[in-house]
Amino acid sequence: MKLRIVIVEPDPARARLVIESLAPLGHDITAIAESAALARRVREIAPDIVLIDMADPSRDVLEEMALASDPLERPVAFFVDRTDRDMTRQAIEAGVSAYVVAGLQPERLAGVMDAAIARFQMFRRMRSELETTRRALEERKVIDRAKGILMKARGISEDDAYALLRKTAMDQGRKVAEVASALVTAAGLLS
Repeated sequence: MKLRIVIVEPDPARARLVIESLAPLGHDITAIAESAALARRVREIAPDIVLIDMADPSRDVLEEMALASDPLERPVAFFVDRTDRDMTRQAIEAGVSAYVVAGLQPERLAGVMDAAIARFQMFRRMRSELETTRRALEERKVIDRAKGILMKARGISEDDAYALLRKTAMDQGRKVAEVASALVTAAGLLS
């Protein structure tokens, strides 16, 4: 699979080495030397993965580079020559998909990229599932509140309240949660 890759590497010789090691794989590679306009350049290029090589980054530079690469939108692999526990934690918390100590070694790039992409996709699925679960829980809470309002106002059972919500939703071509939300909002205005 041909990938659009951005390499953030301030050293032109190292950037050339990385490009030469990835070129036989047929990827579309762009090297960026300075971090000044990194966020804008990454947005313009819209790469499939970002590889950042920082021999000895400070904590601020590490966080800035990770966030500028937009790690929630694409895999980011960070290569450093040395690290400490805090820098590793900060990189992972910033969303970096792969954090490789011992620097960028061209012969390991393909494996690191595969791992970064797989980890990114796994976390993207998890975030999506979490959001779906959160939304379902919120809808459930609203439906329960609406059922409570109907039970109190009409003196009906919980099952009858839900049946009324469901019937109204079907009659109006809406979701039960939408009808429940409208009922809760209206009840809030009346109380």
